Amino acid sequence: MNVKLILESWKYPSILLLGIGVSNLGAWVYLIALNLIVFDITGSPLAVAALYILIPLATLVTNFWSGSMIDRLNTRSMMIVLDLFRALCIFSLPWLLDLSIWFMYIMVLIINMATSMFGPASMVYITKLIPYEQRKKFNSLRSLIDSGAFLLGPALAGVLFIMGTPLLAIIMNAIALFLSGLITFFMPNVDKSSQASNKGEKLSLPLLKEDFQVVMHFSKKNVYITLIYFLFSSVMVMTAAVDSMEAAFAKEVLYLSDSDYGFLVSIAGAGIVVGAVINTVFVKKIATSFLIGLGATFVSIGYIIYAFSNSFIMAAAGFFILAFFLAFANTGFLTFYQNNIPVDVMGRIGSLYGLIEAALIILTTGIMGILAQLISIQFAIITGAVIMLSFSVTLCAFNLQPSKSAYYQPTTLEKIELN
Repeated sequence: MNVKLILESWKYPSILLLGIGVSNLGAWVYLIALNLIVFDITGSPLAVAALYILIPLATLVTNFWSGSMIDRLNTRSMMIVLDLFRALCIFSLPWLLDLSIWFMYIMVLIINMATSMFGPASMVYITKLIPYEQRKKFNSLRSLIDSGAFLLGPALAGVLFIMGTPLLAIIMNAIALFLSGLITFFMPNVDKSSQASNKGEKLSLPLLKEDFQVVMHFSKKNVYITLIYFLFSSVMVMTAAVDSMEAAFAKEVLYLSDSDYGFLVSIAGAGIVVGAVINTVFVKKIATSFLIGLGATFVSIGYIIYAFSNSFIMAAAGFFILAFFLAFANTGFLTFYQNNIPVDVMGRIGSLYGLIEAALIILTTGIMGILAQLISIQFAIITGAVIMLSFSVTLCAFNLQPSKSAYYQPTTLEKIELN
């Protein structure tokens, strides 16, 4: 394949990656700015923590019905509308703050609901747009962009705070989402041929029940795919639960200063970027099964080192290892998901599975908090890391079974039973 054909085949994926990058960068700026604004107004860490509770709560409120819409509507149009809607809502936040903090919380919940819908919708669109042979490379580049946003987002937020106020950063994120929607507008419409058959169907309780049965039928018919999904999801749930204790662990167990803790987070950021770069370079040479299984296992090993650490050096080593392998695990899982979930039901499956994941995050984070309160923070972290490792080792064992190698090939979808 000559250079011209390569450039042509990557034209739209590159535009899509640009939109994802702009949106992710804005999201980091928005998150940091919103945390500062809420803390300045209330002076309460609990009020800031409530912002994080609103994220899985929005998923619980949204995902049981949004998948039915995603699989029946034009995904590109849906992504554009959701980006513009979020941009408008975020732009209104500074004025809502003048009215009441509760109005702001309601608006943040609505924004998170739109974000919960955007994730599965964009996954469907990406799967339709990106051909099989490009998915693994695309996902590795996406991991690289995500890691870049992780580093550049807080830095950009700091620059904006120097230039103005956190409110300016909020408005900048609204502009970023508007630009993301504009970029999506220039992407091809991949749903033209599939929309006619969906006309006349309205969202209703019988329809939601029917769609729930479709998801259950798929899950029962494709046990291995469902198992891999939930094992990987369980690892990610445990990372969210352990991460919720991160700042307290650094302060009360490792006795780190604010600057030391900031440096520790920077080491994790470096690990993410280095891992994402290496992942992008070598992704075609690494089997998808190895990316998922070994990637998740080494992420868990990083958390184990971190959990048992009693010094800055040991914690930093754990942080770097877990961050380094995160890009490999995510790239492998996204590729597996796109190649094994039929695109016609991907919205419903992703939304309902995401609903379960959100409920588990709330439950495990609560349990971790109780363990930290009743016993100790380090005990809670160690418990979470050991459980995470057990999930990842089990995942790796199932990934690397020779008899299941067909699930990690581009032709898998032809063998999947949907009916």
